[in-house]
Amino acid sequence: MTTTQPTTQPIDPTGVSTDTGPENLGTIIIGAGQTGLSTAYFLGKAGLPCVVIDEHERVGDQWRARYDSLRLNSPARYDALPGMRFPAPPGSYPSGRDMADYLESYVAEMGIRVMSGMPVSRVQRQADGSWAVTVGGESLLANNVVVACGSERLPKVPEFGADLDPGIRQVHSSDYRNPDQLLPGPVLVVGAGQSGADIALELRAAGFETTLAGIVPGEVPVPFGSRRSRAAFPLLWFAANHVLTLRTPIGRKMQPAVRSHGAPLVRVRRPELDAAGVRRIESRAVRAQGGLPVLESGEVLDVANVVWCTGYRRDFGFIEPSVTGPDGWPLDDGGVVASAPGLFFMGLLFQRGFYSMLIGGAWRDASFIADQIAALERSHSRLAA
Repeated sequence: MTTTQPTTQPIDPTGVSTDTGPENLGTIIIGAGQTGLSTAYFLGKAGLPCVVIDEHERVGDQWRARYDSLRLNSPARYDALPGMRFPAPPGSYPSGRDMADYLESYVAEMGIRVMSGMPVSRVQRQADGSWAVTVGGESLLANNVVVACGSERLPKVPEFGADLDPGIRQVHSSDYRNPDQLLPGPVLVVGAGQSGADIALELRAAGFETTLAGIVPGEVPVPFGSRRSRAAFPLLWFAANHVLTLRTPIGRKMQPAVRSHGAPLVRVRRPELDAAGVRRIESRAVRAQGGLPVLESGEVLDVANVVWCTGYRRDFGFIEPSVTGPDGWPLDDGGVVASAPGLFFMGLLFQRGFYSMLIGGAWRDASFIADQIAALERSHSRLAA
């Protein structure tokens, strides 16, 4: 793999090249996160050309944009990508910024070809079976495309947020960095997933009267970072990689639950929230009344701030033809789309197992997808011979 930038030539709106046509890049990977870079690593090992396209200006920026206090769920020994250890004490829990810097170093160390600051607007299958990826009005051509930009990308806020009093400061978790962003006064954190629990605990520690509203999607049985959690982690890691997968009945049952309700709490659990004085209400915020948020129970909350930890919407509308089902998820088998040869996914929630959502588990899906691409390329070569 090289670090040189590919040359492209513009095409007209019909997809017909105005010159000799764009260079075929082999495989285009959309997204320079852990899943996209791991896939590039295995394609490189197989001698297959590829380029990674990323919307951010700098590799790792998707981690730098998270809240300042973010820590990874797993110790550093479990956070490495294939071929390069994570440069931190094995038992420590790296920050989001540590992860960002690691990804940037990984690209340099592995010589992965990345084109940064290039948001993709369309991925379109061509008549000859190749794929055109539209970036900034230009088209890049490839035999294969790996969509590794995450399954849920667009911040989601309930419609009634527009009915709240303009004096209430509203911040989505994607824009939250630290408590200094909020106004003095009570805070409602909506959504009791991992980011909601993290942020609620941080705000309470900063002196805010904090209410966390939402249904907790379960939690790990031991405190994060404790001696018990360190002892139990190898067992949890084994389960995530070998038990909770689509190859087992329990794994197949878990996938829809994770995709609809989120992963269990790891860093901050209910006991830590309760001990800190966070008011927890396992009830959803459903509407506004008099400019204030109202819970399902009918309770009206007089707050100065609302932090929306309500997740993201799936967005695969840029892929043509559509490859999603009625639930909005791709019609894939472990990231392989049978109806659209040459199109693959990485980084879907519970793509092939619970490990798909873990940094150190990305290599398993990446190796699988790279093998599928290699097999497809061999098939093309035999047909062309």
